[in-house]
Amino acid sequence: MYFMNILQKHFFIVLVFVCSLQVSGQELTLEDKIPFDSSIRTGTLDNGLKYFIKKNIKPEDRVELRLVVNAGSVLEDDDQRGLAHFTEHMAFNGSEHFAKNELVDYLQSVGVKFGAHLNAYTSFDETVYILPIPSDDEEIIDKGLTILQDWGGNLLFEPEEIEKERGVVIEEWRLGQGAQMRMVQAYLPIIFKESKYAERLPIGTKETLETFDPETIKRFYKDWYRPNLMAIIAVGDIDVDRMEAKIKKQFSSFKNPKNERSREEFGIPDNAEPLVAVASDKEATNTIFKIMYKSDPEEMTTGEDYRSALIQSLFTSMINQRLRDLLQEANPPYLYASTSIGSFLARSKSAFSCFAVPKPDDIEGGVRTLMNEIKRVELHGFMASELKTEKLNLMEAYDRAYKERDKTESEALVNELVSHFLEKEPVPGIEYEYEFVKNYLEEISLEEVNAIIGNQITEENRVVYLTAPDNEEITLPTNEDLLAWVKASDESIPEPLKESILSDQLIKTEPIPGRVVEETSIESLEVTSLKLSNGAQVFIKSTDYKNDEIQFMAYREGGISLAEDENYWSASFSTNIVALSGVGAYSYTDLQKVLAGKSVGLQPYLSDLEEGFRGSTTPKDLETLLKLTYLYFTEIRRDESAYQSLMQRNMAFLTNVMSDPNYFYQDQMAKILSQGEMRGGGIPTIDDLQKVDHDQALKFYKERFSSPGDFTFWFIGNIDENVLIPMIEKYLGSISSTQAETWVDRGVRPPSGMVSKKIYKGSEPKSSVSMIFTGEMEYSREESYHLRCLSEILDIRLVEILREEKGGVYGVGASGYGSRSPYENFEFTISFPCGPDNVDDLVAAAIAAIREIQNDGVSDENLNKIKEAQRRDQELHWKTNGYWMNVLKTYHVNGYDYEDVNWLNQRIEDLTAEDIQQVAKKYLNPEEYIQVVLYPEE
Repeated sequence: MYFMNILQKHFFIVLVFVCSLQVSGQELTLEDKIPFDSSIRTGTLDNGLKYFIKKNIKPEDRVELRLVVNAGSVLEDDDQRGLAHFTEHMAFNGSEHFAKNELVDYLQSVGVKFGAHLNAYTSFDETVYILPIPSDDEEIIDKGLTILQDWGGNLLFEPEEIEKERGVVIEEWRLGQGAQMRMVQAYLPIIFKESKYAERLPIGTKETLETFDPETIKRFYKDWYRPNLMAIIAVGDIDVDRMEAKIKKQFSSFKNPKNERSREEFGIPDNAEPLVAVASDKEATNTIFKIMYKSDPEEMTTGEDYRSALIQSLFTSMINQRLRDLLQEANPPYLYASTSIGSFLARSKSAFSCFAVPKPDDIEGGVRTLMNEIKRVELHGFMASELKTEKLNLMEAYDRAYKERDKTESEALVNELVSHFLEKEPVPGIEYEYEFVKNYLEEISLEEVNAIIGNQITEENRVVYLTAPDNEEITLPTNEDLLAWVKASDESIPEPLKESILSDQLIKTEPIPGRVVEETSIESLEVTSLKLSNGAQVFIKSTDYKNDEIQFMAYREGGISLAEDENYWSASFSTNIVALSGVGAYSYTDLQKVLAGKSVGLQPYLSDLEEGFRGSTTPKDLETLLKLTYLYFTEIRRDESAYQSLMQRNMAFLTNVMSDPNYFYQDQMAKILSQGEMRGGGIPTIDDLQKVDHDQALKFYKERFSSPGDFTFWFIGNIDENVLIPMIEKYLGSISSTQAETWVDRGVRPPSGMVSKKIYKGSEPKSSVSMIFTGEMEYSREESYHLRCLSEILDIRLVEILREEKGGVYGVGASGYGSRSPYENFEFTISFPCGPDNVDDLVAAAIAAIREIQNDGVSDENLNKIKEAQRRDQELHWKTNGYWMNVLKTYHVNGYDYEDVNWLNQRIEDLTAEDIQQVAKKYLNPEEYIQVVLYPEE
């Protein structure tokens, strides 16, 4: 459906019986087929290739291209395991029109980044190539279609390129190894019993990846990359007629192979008795329980089908809200739980899936609670208030999507068409869907939603499995235990829930407004600046980037740095405690119900050096956002159950977290970089959590959030200032200010000189490498920018050297920046995963790449690549509310001249190779840096 990827909480929009609807003058009933969006041009070439084209102007001057191949790893022969995915890799390593790495080089030259923009994925059933490109140049569009053409039928598979790529794919395989993969390999053959899916994980086997010959992968490409299994999708700021002509011209010559192999749909067999598995691993961090009730997938072709899907969506939303409500208990039964209705890892089966993350000391309790809640719904159904809440939320989501219909991003739309081609998902268009919901949502009855569970819970086709840490402190259930717990729940008779009626009056006593004492304009930025009578400063920028969006932020200096050491952990958890405790008269759970049908998101935050709020809303719900902000300043709640729940869940998570090598490595690296300081950013321990005092946390929050007058506020989006300013005076200007404070430098510093540390953890033969160059600097925004550009240059060079030349890594990245707080310093990091035996060679290669830039400078080709990418990114940034929010905050905090905002564009044009070479020389000393490497335990 057009809207499925935009609306994540609800999946489908439907009609109701006995009704009909008129859309664009056409009367439609439940028996009618769901129409296809008429704004999308679609067709099928004589060779069977399908195409879908839609003009969409958000973002401007861009087009999202996709090559979709209805073939994935499930189609591999026994000697091809992993080669569907390997084929995807070879698409970037030589084709008819782009030798070796020329494809990536070309796309980088027009501002398309490898990985961030250009990408692809392979799953069990399909392979999808992702190509977003500029559309303001016909030559770029032509080249983009030539790239799709080469991917679809003109790959070269040169033996030397295959050999190079082996190392890259094996490194990707290595990345996936660990506790999770070992447990997957244990339970997958059981839950996919007698199905080919059990033995066709897309990454394949290391043995096949190391030994296959070129003819084997060419055979896969010839068999399955053919036009009658493909679609070309183009959505963006384009001329539809011209794009259609280009597609026909470039892809009509594709031919299907003679004696083509049948594209078989592999099924997942039914099972009369439950399929059960328990898998554990010493490096696992959490216990996860899952039960699935398999069924055949339902077709989605008529209004009746839409209706059934909508009822399912309401059903899962309500049961999931109940499961979330239980997390607010002082001793929550699990860390998280949820349900869904959807595909069972493959297209041929659907399932009602329920899962929970039980606490390690009470696995049975977590499982039983999940199953009892399902049973409660089965016996008693839902309450009328629950259905009302979900209907309000659904209508609000579709209302926003309809208002944004001309501002919807092309990426969301193109993903809908991918699903349409692969899984026949309807694409009727948002206008059609919105009218359905607006006119007929209220007709769905509580009885119909309650009836869903009876169709989902079956004695047959059950799949039950549990994964858990393997240690002496956890008693794992047997297969028989799991089945006994499920059976006990089947036979349980839980009590029905009781209705509760809530007032929707957020604020009981209306505040006495303050007033605007000064109003100025930053005309070049179209920003209004206000000074309130209590001292607060407010910036307002009205934009048309979105029709129904307002971004909000508040900021004040201080943060956790103002907490003394004995109160550090209480301060660190204070905003989380407050957020989960609700505000005013409402608990967190009740607040969600009161806000049903409103689009408001608001979160207080505390970082080391600042505090504030981040939020978003719509024009119609703007006052609700401001009311909530007022309550977070004036009327937070002390909710002991919410506090205990948060602490219990964090402690349960921390029980086994250090068994994971990646968590252990990150924690150890934080300790090394901060020289063991408590405030250095490591993962807290259970002992640390036990130092959190509820009252002290609330006291610290109140100290930091007691006065709106000490804050700076920003509102950016579709704003009517005549409406907003009186609200600002009432909710932000009504509280007197206190003495403003600033942050405290607590003296956390990295070690100096050459530091080399080896961390040993885990059993898999894989390493992680971090190389950190850091120290004091005389801060300048120009040099900070040049450090960022150096990281982008090194990204290119390290991929070329470590990945493409050496085949030693799957991914590698660099990042660099300067900072002026809490002291003037810089940090530049290079990081990559690799095989333990390759660490020294790859580190030496990374250092050699740095020396190359220091000694020889930066090539014009690479300089132009990063400049063009930055230009293209900047074009898009200026048309988003979020980017403007960050710019205005940055300029305010740092005291920059607002009239100089064009520097953000001009710096790109002024950038030279010498700028990058100079910061490389100045800040990257190959003899003095911090190197931290993770190795497997010996």
